[in-house]
Amino acid sequence: MQWASALSESTKFSEALPELAAGLAELPQIDLLVVFFSPHFRSRALELSKLLREQLSPKTLIGCSTAGVITTGRELEEGPGISVLAASLPGVTLTPLAITRDDLPSPDVGPGAWHERLGVPLEPRPSFLVLCDPASSDPSGLLEGLDFAYPGSCTIGGLASDAASNALLLDEQVLSGGTILLALSGNVVLEPIVAQGCRPIGAPQRITACEHNLLLELSGNRPTQVLEDIYEELAESDQEEFLHRSLHLGVAATGLLEDGVEPEYLIRNVLGADPRRGVLAIGAALRSGQQVRFHLRDAEAARGDLSAQIERYQAAPRQALPAGAVLFACAGRGSHLFGEPHQDAMTFAGSVGVPLAGFFCAGEIGPVGGITSLLGYTSSFGVFRPADPSAEDDSGAS
Repeated sequence: MQWASALSESTKFSEALPELAAGLAELPQIDLLVVFFSPHFRSRALELSKLLREQLSPKTLIGCSTAGVITTGRELEEGPGISVLAASLPGVTLTPLAITRDDLPSPDVGPGAWHERLGVPLEPRPSFLVLCDPASSDPSGLLEGLDFAYPGSCTIGGLASDAASNALLLDEQVLSGGTILLALSGNVVLEPIVAQGCRPIGAPQRITACEHNLLLELSGNRPTQVLEDIYEELAESDQEEFLHRSLHLGVAATGLLEDGVEPEYLIRNVLGADPRRGVLAIGAALRSGQQVRFHLRDAEAARGDLSAQIERYQAAPRQALPAGAVLFACAGRGSHLFGEPHQDAMTFAGSVGVPLAGFFCAGEIGPVGGITSLLGYTSSFGVFRPADPSAEDDSGAS
């Protein structure tokens, strides 16, 4: 297994393609090419795909238009950019699929229907990359189905951008909507590093009344009163962050819990409040009995969370070293959050240090609390490594 990444900031394909090819020149062959490109190239996506396939001859190509591209150690939030990640993958089977809302199996069927529909067997355990157009596709059903049909598998991905029109690449196809799913099976492992970048405030609460996304009652109290009490106990600096739209609600990712058990939280937006009724509107469907906790988003928390998640990843035992990675980062991170560019990409490069490509998303996909979810304000990394390095040694591949 061998990975390489490359970046071009040129708007001219006559300059961009040689730059990208030079960055990938050490690969013996390109089994997988992942391409992310800034809005400057959206209208020329078909031409870009054709040139990449002609000059690099990838066996499988996937990609999408983005709000901004990311490469090893760098984040381009504005300006033109094409970021690519390529891999030579001996012993790995790649299964790319284009999926629409109507393509998924019924929720009441068994795992076998998913295996048959996707053409991906349960064993060897696959991993999944997901690229989704947010305007035409909701990935929630797909993510739930993958968790159900492929337990223990890792799914990482992102929503193409928040543009009115997106372009998704799948080999020779250029799609204007739907979802691209890539399954990787065989001698490959995909491991997640998911950093949400918020810190809790106040005590955990239990939802005692709700209606869809409306939070009606928290532990028997009006939600707005709970917030007022939390606000009064905050330091002055945190009160300022609270008032500047940094407030979020963490919803327990592991369902209903015993009292005293602190879960991992899915961070959701607080969309608004009705002070007269004491009700909060939340950017997610809610269920009575869920444990929740309010959070503040800030740069220090985001840096600390990513560093902690990387340390946890590096401390875990594994048979082989990481070889390549993808990053799906919220468009609200970058310099918007940190006040300077490249923070997530540089942190990862300085610690894990493998070739990387990614983009700024309108929503990120990754596992939190063992459940694959659509996230926000998150950096969701997927790190690739061989499952069995001795198999590569036997084949003579690197």
